[in-house]
Amino acid sequence: MNDTTDTRQLILDAAMERIVHYGYSKTTMSEIAKDCNMSAGNIYRFFASKLDIAEAIARKFNSELYQTYAGICRQSDSAADRLRRFFEFSMVRTFEAFEEKDKLIELAETLSDERPLFFNEQLAQERVYLVQILEAGMDAGEFRQIEHKDETAEMIQAAMMKFRFPQMFSHLTLPKLKREQAGVMNLVLAGLSPGATIPDRKIDKL
Repeated sequence: MNDTTDTRQLILDAAMERIVHYGYSKTTMSEIAKDCNMSAGNIYRFFASKLDIAEAIARKFNSELYQTYAGICRQSDSAADRLRRFFEFSMVRTFEAFEEKDKLIELAETLSDERPLFFNEQLAQERVYLVQILEAGMDAGEFRQIEHKDETAEMIQAAMMKFRFPQMFSHLTLPKLKREQAGVMNLVLAGLSPGATIPDRKIDKL
């Protein structure tokens, strides 16, 4: 890593530590700079705002998530099992992260409200992997032939949205969330099965 990369990581580590302890709203750029032994003005050379730091923290979390998604897509078991594993891994990882560091929920809520394009980008990247699983299921005769695969992936995401950030949508325990998620996934897989009679028509975008 070069000096710029090292400094950026130093800032992100300091910000993460302070946010986890005090919360996003109670963390200031000047405090993060002080923790890094730099001036408040110098930190703006690397991040234009605290929100940019929050996004960088979330991007690192997501990059690790995407690596696991890619690994799930490469597995050789059934597409249905891969689809179940895909969403369960995402839910459990996020749930456990929020349980361990509950003040990260505020960071996630802030990004959702103030950086909707970032959230949409995350969903779009997730659909790349979902389409791969759908195509594997279609090739194996496990899923019905789907014309609009990206839109089908989008609707699956909508059905599973409650489980994306569990503590932001409910106060259920992880075992109860797993039970609900498994039930919703059963319905999704029923709709994907070769015998399903659901019409595959293009959905108008708003």
